[in-house]
Amino acid sequence: MRDTVRQELVARQLDEQIAARYPVGQRLRILDVGMGQGAQALRLARAGHALTGLESDPEMLRAAREALASEPAGIRERVRLIEGDGRETGVHFLPGSFDVVLCHGVLMYVEEPDAMLAGLARMLAPGGLLSLLVRNADALAMRPGLAGDWSGALAAFASDACSPEEGTPSRPGLPVRADRLETLTATLAGIAAPLQAWYGVRVFTDHVPTGEGLPAAEELERLLAAEDRAGRTEPYRRVAALLHLCGVRG
Repeated sequence: MRDTVRQELVARQLDEQIAARYPVGQRLRILDVGMGQGAQALRLARAGHALTGLESDPEMLRAAREALASEPAGIRERVRLIEGDGRETGVHFLPGSFDVVLCHGVLMYVEEPDAMLAGLARMLAPGGLLSLLVRNADALAMRPGLAGDWSGALAAFASDACSPEEGTPSRPGLPVRADRLETLTATLAGIAAPLQAWYGVRVFTDHVPTGEGLPAAEELERLLAAEDRAGRTEPYRRVAALLHLCGVRG
């Protein structure tokens, strides 16, 4: 359930931001950094966009290639998959090569993210959209607290360390950390891609057990509607497990 809520809400929010900035039907050049198994990349390719996926984990890249292989030829020809690190985008691409850059569930593995974010911003054409999905450091006590793990909740107040996000590529041996809205807002302003909009993702369902199944379709739609509303509404969005930040290249 957690991964379904995450993917669906991010898709809705991303489509909203794209629709606000580009004419309907325009084929966009999109880079997905740390694409994992390619859920968002394939969805956007099906919508008609040209997708480049950059992934450093060979197993995740293999899974993405297998998923792509099952798509029709017209979609496969719009997708390019590259093995590479998001901190080295300048090795693979020229500045201004993309209209949209996605970086979802990746910053948690980067100890000093500012340099990587600056590199991602350079990949954007003027007016391009940078979409970041990060763990929310200001809400790390919520999951253990709602589960009645009081020791875990108290420890979370004093640390930005966290567990890997479900559904994202695993980076064995790397510490996992969370980010704060205020810090990333300042970083985006400093790299000439100031924050234009932000959402919370998983306000109500982050504490459900790993592997929790989905409810019936009608109940799932109500659940998603409640999560969508909370992710746009103060003060709820500030305690979401994840933050979806959208910056625009000046």
